[in-house]
Order: sequence, then C-alpha cells, then structure tokens
Amino acid sequence: MSLRRSFPRQIALALVTGTVLALTACGGGDTAAESPTCPDGKIRFGVEPFEDPARLTPAAQKLGDALSKSLRCPVEVQVTQQYSAEVLAMQNGKLDIAIFGPLGYVFASQRADAEAVASFADANRALSTYTAGIWVPANSDITSVQQLRGRSLALGSTGSTSGDALPRKALADARIPEKDVKIDYAGGHPEALLALTNGAVDAAEINSQQLASATAAGTFDPAAHRQIWSSPPIPNDPITVRGDMDPAFKQAVRDALLNLDPATVGEIGALLDVSPPGPLVPVDRSTYQPLFDLAAALHLTEGDA
Repeated sequence: MSLRRSFPRQIALALVTGTVLALTACGGGDTAAESPTCPDGKIRFGVEPFEDPARLTPAAQKLGDALSKSLRCPVEVQVTQQYSAEVLAMQNGKLDIAIFGPLGYVFASQRADAEAVASFADANRALSTYTAGIWVPANSDITSVQQLRGRSLALGSTGSTSGDALPRKALADARIPEKDVKIDYAGGHPEALLALTNGAVDAAEINSQQLASATAAGTFDPAAHRQIWSSPPIPNDPITVRGDMDPAFKQAVRDALLNLDPATVGEIGALLDVSPPGPLVPVDRSTYQPLFDLAAALHLTEGDA
C-alpha cells in the first residue's frame, strides 16, 4: 500500500494565505552592531505550531529573549501556522534557526541542510521523549486500530510527526487502507482533541504532550476517554540551525542554547511535557534516525515536504 502524500499543495496554500506570525525579541538590540553573530542585524527564529498560539507564542518569546541576550542580537520569533511553511521558510533562507517537530526536521534536513543542535531534557539531563496516541470515548465500541475501518479519525496537521505520520503508520501496520478511514485533518493537536471531545469524530490523535497540557488546563478528561494505540517514544523536538550559516554563528548558537538556564526554557518545555525542566542537551542527526526511517516507510521524500 502506498502512503505517499502530496505536500506541495499545502506549501502553495501556505504561500497564498501567509502563514507566519512574527514577533521581535528586543533584548540586546543596542549591542547588535558589536556582535559577530548577528547576521543582517537580527536572528530569525522559527517555531512549529504544536500548541495553541495563545500559549505557545509567549513561551517561544521567552526563549527568543534569552537567546537575544546571550548572542547580543535581536531575535525575531516566528510561529508558523503550518508545518510545511516552516520547512519552506528555512529552505528559502528566511529562518536562521528553528524548532521543528521530529519529522519536520527530517524534511528541513533534506531541503535546507538543517542541523539539529539541541533539544529538551529533564532535570537529570536525559533527553525527553513523547508518544503519539489514538483516543476514543470511554463508551466507544472501538478497542483497536483495526476497528477504525469505516470510522472517522481526527488528525492534527499534515507533516506532523504525532499528528499525522505516526497514526497513518499505525493504519498501515494494521493493513487498513487510508481510503477505508474517514480522516479529518483538524488543523492542529488542540483542534483534533476538540473534535473528539465535541463528538465530531469517532477517534482522534492525542499525543502525550497535548494530553498533559489539556488535562492540566481542564479541557480534557482522560477518565472519559480511552487510548487504543500508542507509538514508541519519540525524541523531543530539535532546535536546529540552517546548514549554510557561518560556522562561527552555528557554534555560537549551539553554545548559547546549551548554556541557557533551565528556567528560561522551562515554559516552552512544559508545553512539550518536560517537567521538571532541565537544561537543553546536545542532539544530532543520529538522534532522529527513527524519524528518517519513518519517512522512508511512508514513502515520503524531500519533494513531499
């Protein structure tokens, strides 16, 4: 069964509608001219849309402010509305550094030579992980992925690791053609969860990060629902640097990230279900090899991102 998906249409839509919300972190602006690591007078920092923007934006801004201070250069934080738009922005040289979902990093590596440099760790400095999941109402007769045939399934967004690729891989592993499931792309993790709680679908993807966030916010009751599938652990989102940036800049960014106070990264780390927060830890391409393997299993290439 071929699971090849055409992503260029998503990219075209992103270009037409405009998919970047930009904020500027002003700390360090007065010393930008003095900094050897301030390309074009600012650093453009992209963030994937893995959480409600009302919660994600200030958390990302806090990280951007810390980098601005450390690198003595204004950091412009850009929260994209689509995963594909972030990959395209780095490919087109419009992002210098970016937080990608693991699968988004695979495509950014292929298209923009993105280099993974750091990710989120717990208080013991262990790289954090999360899982994809499929949930149903507690009173549903669905008890396995095999029983999703003929039912409706809410997924997050195309290009998402836990909100798209891994649930589709679960269908493939169960030998269920995608045409036999009514797949609804809700627009993001919060929207997929909402589709389930509102009774709009029979099942929905809810990853462990969104589960923790929504449960803490009181918008999801795990006792009223049941998980029928979970993925193996996924290494948490990498912070990357565009491959064609100056080596001195890349090293400076790496050093700055790895020396940030855990409290600085704790707010955005909490949205990634990292608690209690630890410092950022080094990662590289090999950390995410299972995601490169997943892209191969789904027949996705850099032309699909």
